[in-house]
Amino acid sequence: MDATILIVEDEKQINEILEFAFKKEGYKTLSAFDGATGVEMALNDNPSLVLLDINLPGMDGMDACKEIRKTSNVPIIMLTAREDEVDKVVGLELGADDYITKPYSPRELSARVKALLRRSDITSSTGARVENTSTITSGDVVINIDRYEVKKNGKTVDITLREFELLKFLAVAPEQIFSREVLLENVWGYEYLGDVRTVDVTIRRLREKIEDDPSMPRYIMTKRSIGYYFNKI
Repeated sequence: MDATILIVEDEKQINEILEFAFKKEGYKTLSAFDGATGVEMALNDNPSLVLLDINLPGMDGMDACKEIRKTSNVPIIMLTAREDEVDKVVGLELGADDYITKPYSPRELSARVKALLRRSDITSSTGARVENTSTITSGDVVINIDRYEVKKNGKTVDITLREFELLKFLAVAPEQIFSREVLLENVWGYEYLGDVRTVDVTIRRLREKIEDDPSMPRYIMTKRSIGYYFNKI
């Protein structure tokens, strides 16, 4: 695995534990112990993902995130002992991709890192991040990402948020096949890991809403024994 994780954490023991855990999974790691150094390494050392603690000496994690986002779209996961919802919202508004509160389980952190790295690979391969695409059109289906709206033959489709997120995730990378496990990690979150039936049920509901004949789909396709993909017509 070629991905490099930059760990910006001032508590040496935690930094070393994270380094050990990620190296064991095959990642390369870099470490910084203050915000300013973290920003410098994030911008100059080309990490695949940044784990950024909020409570850092000198420049805190919030300001560090803001500085990184001025010139880089590297995935960022904020690490913090704070449980205040306002802090979480502020971190995400500053450009963090995810947020995890200490104490966290290594499995949960690992799952979030893997999901973000996959999403980063997908948006890179399609040439643009999801937020830069306002609409996706395929045949008589139009997906408006900004409005969380789907239309078929000019009529608005009654669709749930989860159904929309799944459709958007597939449509942003047309013809790319995703396993059920990858879809669970990226669309549902980590509490659903292992329950792959959730994906099949939601796919069925989506087909009932956007396909002319759900038994013979044109948009949401199945690759037998592998997963699902979006067919760009």
